[in-house]
Formats: sequence, structure tokens, C-alpha cells
Amino acid sequence: MKITPYRIMKGFKYLKHYGPKAFWARLCDRMEPEEVPYEPWYEYYKAGTEELQKQRKQERKFSYRPLISIVVPTYQTPEKYLIEMLESVHKQSYSNWQLCIADASPSDEVRKIVEQFIGEQQENRIKYRHLDKNLGIAENTNEGLKDAEGEWIGLLDHDDLLAPEALFEMVSKMNQDLEFEVIYSDEDKITEGKKGEWVHSQPHFKPDFSIDLLRSNNYITHFLCVKRNVLEQVGGFRKEFDGAQDYDFILRCTEKAKKVGHVAKILYHWRVHRSSTSDNPMSKKYAYDAGQRAIEEHLERVGQIGTVTQRKFFGFYRVKYKVHGNPLVTILIPNKDQAKTLKRCIESIEKSTYNNYEVIIVENNSEEDETFQYYETLCGAKYQKVSGGISCQGTLAGGQKVKIVTWEQGFNYSAINNYGASFAAGEYLILLNNDIELITRDWIEEMLGNCQRPEVGIVGARLYYPDNTIQHAGIVLGIDGIAANMFPGLKREREGYMHRAATQLNYSAVTAACMMIEKRIFDEVEGLDEVLTVAFNDLDLCLRVGQAGYLVVYNPWVEAYHYESKSRGKEDTKEKVRRFGDEIEFIRTRWISLLKEGDPYYNKNFSLKKCNYALKPYK
Repeated sequence: MKITPYRIMKGFKYLKHYGPKAFWARLCDRMEPEEVPYEPWYEYYKAGTEELQKQRKQERKFSYRPLISIVVPTYQTPEKYLIEMLESVHKQSYSNWQLCIADASPSDEVRKIVEQFIGEQQENRIKYRHLDKNLGIAENTNEGLKDAEGEWIGLLDHDDLLAPEALFEMVSKMNQDLEFEVIYSDEDKITEGKKGEWVHSQPHFKPDFSIDLLRSNNYITHFLCVKRNVLEQVGGFRKEFDGAQDYDFILRCTEKAKKVGHVAKILYHWRVHRSSTSDNPMSKKYAYDAGQRAIEEHLERVGQIGTVTQRKFFGFYRVKYKVHGNPLVTILIPNKDQAKTLKRCIESIEKSTYNNYEVIIVENNSEEDETFQYYETLCGAKYQKVSGGISCQGTLAGGQKVKIVTWEQGFNYSAINNYGASFAAGEYLILLNNDIELITRDWIEEMLGNCQRPEVGIVGARLYYPDNTIQHAGIVLGIDGIAANMFPGLKREREGYMHRAATQLNYSAVTAACMMIEKRIFDEVEGLDEVLTVAFNDLDLCLRVGQAGYLVVYNPWVEAYHYESKSRGKEDTKEKVRRFGDEIEFIRTRWISLLKEGDPYYNKNFSLKKCNYALKPYK
């Protein structure tokens, strides 16, 4: 990145806003070297002349060929940007489109350019409307919508560009499932090179629809197509959200749509220049206030209560969901020896601000006297092994119950937790490893507020190694053949690709080292599968909960240290290696379709060999 006086000035503004520590972390994220450089990657994968010709023939074979009206509000658009925008639409490989321009410019410069373009290209698919005054971005767009005749509406900014295959790919997606009523694509940013060429950078490869990510950040943005019936239900754009009018619009549209589709291709190029939000987020602070209000009104419409706050990183938000009532939460902790490790875990639980919980320790063939002495300290009574019952119980410092139940068979993580759950009195279960040390005092409230949402099945946490690097920030299916934790080794203060490590969002799975699930749902899916004795049982549980129609939420505001599998030891015998291989094969067999299709919360353009959202190789 070239150092210029403008960038230096912008850097000082960011330093003042973030403070030295956060500024440095953000700078490290932005300056992270590309493992696979994006510009040549984009050139390799973009649709070439031959592919575009094929698309022009293929479009005639679509059983569904809707008219797409692309709406563009303009205001004193520079001639070069305007012409390039017009050309990007004119060159579409899909032909059934209409371009509706609503121009609020005080002069007639834009009109002259548009009319000249129409004449030169003999283009009758462009409609131009001049507005008597500038009504603001939302109302200007609504004026453009008045000319839209299409069954679908696409939204394009006046200085941005569509990839030539954009509409073809959108219609291809529509033909896959006629219930899609909102569809969005991936996007990147473009700047002008020394020779006038477009330089592509900062690709935004998105997951399939993720409501938690959308409530954290307007990740959908561009390119967006909305079916007319949804547009009519939501009533267009609202001027009181100018600056975040698209965020508010997207939230309302996704509330109404039968299905939301995603095209995992770069179809939109967001132009970067000094006055654009893409280059300088600080230029439109009012937009982030409007974004906060958009989320707040969205939560109210869908009947959920949450407090929305802006994060230091512009355009990113935190939603803290209210806990309803005071339900009992059961914390399940499998344990074998490691008394000091267990004591540290229990003491961190006792610092919790939520008081209505019980702890069930599932004793599994411990041998050390120190372990049983600690049990007796917890219970205030002698530990006596009871098969199929409670071996001892007592009261923690805050008055909460602690029970120790004995599992006499060999180590089977799934069976041990299922056994412990059979003694649970709580409405919600927390599966917790004995080598976890909680950092967040209101961790139970954070998890419970999410888990009480009717659409949510499981909530996970952000876990660190003792050296303050990330151990777990969600799990992606398909990496290394099966699945892997995201962002391992990333420094705690860093946030990773698009702030994903520190943003609440949906994943296909989270680790059961620290996981909450409603007891009703746990029972509904019949708990953990006991065929999976050690590995992938949490992955399988999450996938079955997802299959049952519930969301899995990664909540980065629940933080803990994870001292990593001290109870069961290493995979260091032939028997353990064979068992691990069997469990891999079990997952591959059960979830083969999903493994082939790819994780819906992980873009297909990312590598399946890396855990940091690196691009897949292009050669």
C-alpha cells in the first residue's frame, strides 16, 4: 500500500478514534500479507469473453427469464464514473434488463451523458428521470423505483460497476429455487491504476444468509436483487435511515422473503475514492447511528429484545439479547483426575454474575487421592461412589448446587455428557470441559440471551490458549477433509478477516468445550452420538441441531482460556489412532452430502487447507 499524505492524515484520525492498542491491531489485520494475491486471482476466475458468449446463449434456455430493473440514483456523478457504470450494465450477458436512473443533479450534465450514451449504443432499455430537487439517497432511489417494471429489482450505486456476468448469475440462482425472493452476491473494491485500468482489492466473500452476522454488520450490501412482491410489502426505502438506508431495507426485505439466496461470486465492484465510505468510513459517522437504529427497529419488528451498541470498528454492532426470566442452567463437566485444573474451572464459574445454575461433575475413573479430596471439599461430605446415582452433592460459594455423579465405564465423551444430562434439573445445558477457565463474568447471560431465541439451538464461545492466542472462534465444515477451528494462533486483540473472530455470527458448528444448548433440543436430537467417543461429537451434534432447523451462534463476547484436552491425553497409541480414523469415516459417511456441497457459512472461494479465510489457490 502506497503511503500518501492523505493516508497519513487518515491514519492519525483512526489512531485518535481507536486508541494505540486497537489501532495497531486493526493495522495488523489490514496489513496481513495475502497468502494468495487477489488481483491475479480475480483475473484468473472472472468470466472471460468465451464464457460470456456461452452465457448469452445459455440465457435463452432458462425456464425463468424475469425482467430485472436496475435502479441507480445519481447526483452530480463525474462523467467518467457515470459512463463506466452505464457500460457495465450495457455489457451484461443476460439481456432482459432495464436501467432506471433517478437524477437529482441541479444541472443537466448527467442527462446529457445518459442521452448521448443511449443514442450511441441505440439502447432502449435505459430510463432517465430528472428530479426537481435532491430528496436524499432513500427518496431518490424511491423515485427510481417508480420507473421499475421488472419482477426483480437490482440496486446499483452511480459510481460502482457490475461484473458483465452479474445478472446471468443472479438469474441462474433464481432458476435453482423459485422461492428465493432476495439474492445477494460477493463484491470487491476497485481503484484506478496508473494507466487508467481498474485495480481490484479487498474482496468480500460472504457466507450464505446469516441473520446474526447481518445484525452485526451489513455484510450483504452489494449486489442485491429483491423480488417485486417483497419490495411492495416493505414499501421501499425510508429517508429517516439515510446513510444506512440499504441496511434498513435489507433487514426489512430479509424478514419478509421466503428464502434468501447467495451467489458466491464477485459480481459487484465498489469504487474507492476519497469521498466514498468504502475508502473513509469516518466520512459518514451519521450512517452508523442510522445503522444502529435500523437494527433496533428490526429487533422490535421480529419480537426480540436486545440492546444494540456500536463497536469501535465502523459499521459493526453488538447485540446483547435480554434474558427472559431466571431459568435454571445446568453446567456439565466431565472429569478424570486433574484436581487443580478442575478447581480453576469451578472457581471461574463461581465468579459468574448469573446465579441460578447447578454444576454436575461427571467423575470418570479418577485414580488420584487429590481428586477425591477436592470432591469432598466441594460437597462438604465424603465421596462415595454410587453407580447410576449421585455420589456426593454440596453447595458452592454462591449457594448453587454441585453434584458429582460417577461414570464407571471407559472414556466416551458423548456417553459421559449424555449420562450427566440425565441428572440435569436445568432448562438449559452448558457442556464445559474441565480445562476451561472463564474470563467473562456474565458469560451465562450472554449465552442464555441467545439460546432463548426460538430460532437458536446452540451457542458457542471464543476460546484462547494460555498465551492469549485464539484456540476456537467457530468451526468450519470441510477444512482438512472434515472440519477445523477458525483462527487458531491469532492474537487475542486481533479480529481477522472482516472482523469475523470478534463478531457474533452463525457457523455450522462450535466446540462443546464451552457450549450452551436448551435441554429440550438436546433431548429432541437424542444428545451426543455415543458412536463418537472422542472426536467430532460436538460437530455432529451441531449439524444435527442445524438439520432440525435451529441456528448455531458463535458469540465472541463469551471468552475463556482452554487448556486443551488434559483429561484424556494424546492420540498416541495404535488403538487411539484407529478409533480416530473410524470417527472420521463415520462423519464422512453421515454428512457426505454437506461435505460435498460445502459449508453454507463459509464461502466456496476460501481455502480448505487454511483456517483464516485465505483464498483458495488459483493454479
